[in-house]
Amino acid sequence: MLPGALSADQSGCFKVNNCKCIMKDGSGVINLKAMGDVDGFLGRLKPVSAENIPVNAELLLSFSPCELFSHPQDLTGDDCTNVAASLIVRYNRQDLVYGRHDGNEFHYNDTLKMLSVSYFVHNERPLTVVHYHCNPNQSSSFILDQKLSTEEPLQIWVESPCACPNACAMGDLGLGTIFLITLSLTAAAYFILGSCALRPFRSSSGVQLSPERSVWCMICYLCSERRATRRR
Repeated sequence: MLPGALSADQSGCFKVNNCKCIMKDGSGVINLKAMGDVDGFLGRLKPVSAENIPVNAELLLSFSPCELFSHPQDLTGDDCTNVAASLIVRYNRQDLVYGRHDGNEFHYNDTLKMLSVSYFVHNERPLTVVHYHCNPNQSSSFILDQKLSTEEPLQIWVESPCACPNACAMGDLGLGTIFLITLSLTAAAYFILGSCALRPFRSSSGVQLSPERSVWCMICYLCSERRATRRR
């Protein structure tokens, strides 16, 4: 094997959840959540060209790489809920679900530096395949091109710096992590305030801790100063 070359077992990535995969070679994590806008979309009601459609028909693509979204019924006439990709056909006011996050599949091409994610609906054939290309020269993620035909899935090509391993490790703190951070800060504040406000003394039952008088005086002084300031 040539130096630096990867075997088939070392290339690619392991799917962690519907939005994230870890590189098999240990180079890092690709987080799809970092690619969307503030609402999670990479494209919202974006016009799509297609073959063999009526001249006065209009196809509008909405796609979110990580977040679930729904279209209101007054916009589409149908109930399109909790999807990853959808197409609105303005010709007959129809909303077509083109992929869901549940059960999506990850495939990474190490040569092209591209992560392809397939989104399914009900059957074994994906309706949408999104190709996330690693482009460190870009400052944000955007849809470069899309292709829709009757014989193949909807193909979407995305240029993104976040498709590079460990490039966008942001905004993915879980509840467990937040709880541990809060617990650590509370414990640190407890010990710091305890060391300043409590004074140990010996008694017949052992060593006890008692608040310093100066601490209570300081608190009362601060409260009285705030009341005087408000009156003025």
